[in-house]
Amino acid sequence: MTAPPSELFWKSSDAAGGRRFAQLIPDDGPGLSLEGGSSLAGLTVAYETWGTLDAARSNAVLVLHALTGDSHAAGPAGPGHPTAGWWDPLIGPGAPIDTDRYFVVSPNVLGGCQGTTGPSSTAPDGAPWGSRFPRLTIRDQVAAEVRLADHLGIERWAGVVGGSMGGMRVIEWCVGYPDRVASAAVLAVGAAASAEQVALCSVQCRAIRLDAHFAGGDYYGSDVAPVAGMALARGIGQITYRTEAEFDERFGRTPQDEENPLAGGRFAVESYLEYQGEKLATRFDPNSYLVLSEAMNSHDVGRGRGGVAAALSRVTASVVVAGIDSDRLYPLALQAELAELLPGDRPLTVIRSAFGHDGFLLETDQAGAVVARALEG
Repeated sequence: MTAPPSELFWKSSDAAGGRRFAQLIPDDGPGLSLEGGSSLAGLTVAYETWGTLDAARSNAVLVLHALTGDSHAAGPAGPGHPTAGWWDPLIGPGAPIDTDRYFVVSPNVLGGCQGTTGPSSTAPDGAPWGSRFPRLTIRDQVAAEVRLADHLGIERWAGVVGGSMGGMRVIEWCVGYPDRVASAAVLAVGAAASAEQVALCSVQCRAIRLDAHFAGGDYYGSDVAPVAGMALARGIGQITYRTEAEFDERFGRTPQDEENPLAGGRFAVESYLEYQGEKLATRFDPNSYLVLSEAMNSHDVGRGRGGVAAALSRVTASVVVAGIDSDRLYPLALQAELAELLPGDRPLTVIRSAFGHDGFLLETDQAGAVVARALEG
């Protein structure tokens, strides 16, 4: 599988769709200070909105996407948006995040490839950032979102909600900016990345970097991007996002179509993983996959704050924590720890699902109920 870099991600020459763009830091101004000690010159954030901001600017809800998501949380596929919104059933008139009541903001994360500054963006010198793009943490991503909130004139969010990598940023918002969050919903994540989660991200990153077309991250001027490496990385990730029981029920040991595994053919589950990898490789920049995966590895709400318990004690928002009973990537014990340590003694909500970690995206009725309950405070 091959593809030129220009076909892998949204570009400024493409249809904007529902995106809006906020240039929060000019290229020639002081950069965004990063947790690792460097700074990022220039910052643009792509975001989408639904609903109307009230006169008091008090009804805004921030919706934060996971690793390969983007700002298109709601709405149909169309120009600029190859797929429908990733949480479409949850956002709209009368939906759990009711746009008749709330002004909803969903930004593309810092380091992404869907309009927000990331490795494929143009650096101040006119060339793509590529390998020069700095390493980010979850806190850096939230710092960019704080700049966006300031740009929009939103001093305090009525709610901040998200799952997986989005949930990491929800936690950081609640701990780092407690006076700016009234309520929150955290789904399918823990207070810090575990050793196994770091290991899984690490091998996915190695798969991309070992691709012959990676070119140290500076492949944007070439005809071929490291899509094979990223497809492999996504296949590894997909195993962890779903469950053994689902794979057995859906695929078992069935061959793919007429192929014979004993003669070099594939099992159906192998074809599924290849399809998932190739699908992502048509819409996502491998460098962004690396930057965001390594940001997830940095996730530790207790770092520099006296540990997890001390950090979570800072939270003043009303927080609902939900986990998925079949999640093997972020097991329920991690959400149980969050629920226990957060002030307010709100019990853990368990989402029942056969789909593992992806349940926070697929079990929309249950996830919607979690978010609606959080927004009620």
